[in-house]
Amino acid sequence: MVREWKQIADVLREDCEGSQVELRGWIYRTRGSNKMLFLVLRDSSGIIQCVGSRNDLGDGVFDLARSLMVESSVIVKGRISPDSRAPGGFEVQVNGMEVVSPAEPFPITKDQSEEYLRDMRHLWIRSRKLTSIMRIRSTLTGAIHDFFRGMGFHEFTPPIFTPNSCEGGSTLFEVNYYDRKIYLTQSWQLYAEAAVFALERIYDVSPTFRAERSKTSRHLSEFWMAEMESAWMTYMEVIEIAQEEIKFIIGRILERNPKDLEILDVDQERLRSYLEKDWSVITYTEALDILKDKGGMEIEWGKDLRTIEEDRLMEFFDAPLTVIQYPKEAMAFYKPLEGQAVDAPGPVAKCFDMLAPNGYGEIVGGSERETDIEALMGSLRKEGEDPKNYEWYMDLRRYGSVPHSGYGLGVERLLAWICALDNIKDAIPFPRTLKRTNP
Repeated sequence: MVREWKQIADVLREDCEGSQVELRGWIYRTRGSNKMLFLVLRDSSGIIQCVGSRNDLGDGVFDLARSLMVESSVIVKGRISPDSRAPGGFEVQVNGMEVVSPAEPFPITKDQSEEYLRDMRHLWIRSRKLTSIMRIRSTLTGAIHDFFRGMGFHEFTPPIFTPNSCEGGSTLFEVNYYDRKIYLTQSWQLYAEAAVFALERIYDVSPTFRAERSKTSRHLSEFWMAEMESAWMTYMEVIEIAQEEIKFIIGRILERNPKDLEILDVDQERLRSYLEKDWSVITYTEALDILKDKGGMEIEWGKDLRTIEEDRLMEFFDAPLTVIQYPKEAMAFYKPLEGQAVDAPGPVAKCFDMLAPNGYGEIVGGSERETDIEALMGSLRKEGEDPKNYEWYMDLRRYGSVPHSGYGLGVERLLAWICALDNIKDAIPFPRTLKRTNP
C-alpha cells in the first residue's frame, strides 16, 4: 500500500492547527543556537518553518540536525502551530526528524551571475523562482490540452525527423540518419496539413528546433510549440481561436497559480485586465503607418518587422496585437496571396503574427495555407527549393484539397510574457542555445 504523505501546501491550506504531521523535503534555510533549531523545509509545493529544541529532539538528533547543510533531504515530524511571522502563517513544532541524505556544501549562493546559474541549472532548478515558473508552465501546457479538447480538436503527434524544410533552409538542424541526411523539425505544419483531411481539427504541443544564430534573450534553439490546424477555416477565424486560447490560458494560471505569480512578483491585475480587453487586429501597412506617425520610424514597405519595430509598435497597445497581411515576398512558400488588401502597395499574404505587450514580441504566428500546386511550386523555386522534394506535400492538393489554416504558439515566449521574465532561457527547464548545450 502506498504511504500517504501530506505536502507543505496541504498543511498551509487545510485546517491542520494542532495536528501531528510528517513532511518530506529538503532544507531550504537553517539557523539556530545550542538550544533551539530553526529550519525552513521545502518540497515541490512550498516552504514551511520548522522549530525544534534540544529538549524535544534529544542531544543526538538535535546535534545531527544542526550539522545539516542546505539541500539535505529529511523527514520532519511535528505538530502544526500558528505563527504570523512564519512563511504561510504556520510552523511545525518538531518532535522528530529522520535524515534521508545529508548534503555537501551547496555551490549556489547569493549574487551569482545568470550564466553561472545556467551552468548549474541542474541544481538551480530547485530555486523557488524556477520551481514557480515550472509549475506555471505545467498549468499552461495543461490548459492548451483542455482548451482544444473542449473545442473538439484531436491531438495529433508529428515526426521529429523530417526530410523537408518548413520555415527556410537556413535554420535547419541537419542529422545523420543511418546512411542519409535529414533534419530536426521546424514545425509540425506540413504533416498537420496532411492530417486535417482525416481529422479536420487537430492540435499538438511538441518540441521544435531552429538553428538561428541569435544570442538574444528571446531565442532558443530548442523550444516547444503549441500548434493547431483546421480544415475549412480562414486565417481570420483562427486568429479568434488564438485570442480565445491565450485568454483561457491566462485565466487558468490566475486560478491555479496565484502563489507562484506572487513569488515571481507578477502583477496579477495586469494579467486579469487582458481578459476584459478587446485585442486589436491591424494590417502590416497600418502598422507601418503607426510606426511612422507615432513612433518616428519610417520602414520601407515590403520588409519584415524586426524586434526593434515590434517593440516600438507595441508601445501604442496595452493588450496583444495581431498584425495581418504581411508582404507576400517576405513570407514562407505555403502562405497564399490575399486578394482584398486595398491599403497595400504590393501583394500580401493571408497570414498573421500576434505580438505581446511590454517588449515580448511575437507569441503566435499563423496563416491560411496555399492550395494551388502551381503557386506552391513557384514559391518553392523562389526560395531555392526543389519542388520534387515536396511531392508528398503536393499530393495533398491533388486529392480533394479544401481551404485550411493554422498557427503556432511559442510556449516559452508566452510563458516569459505571462511571468514577466527577463530572459526566455528561464522559461524552459534546460535551455539550448547557440552557445549552450549543458547541463
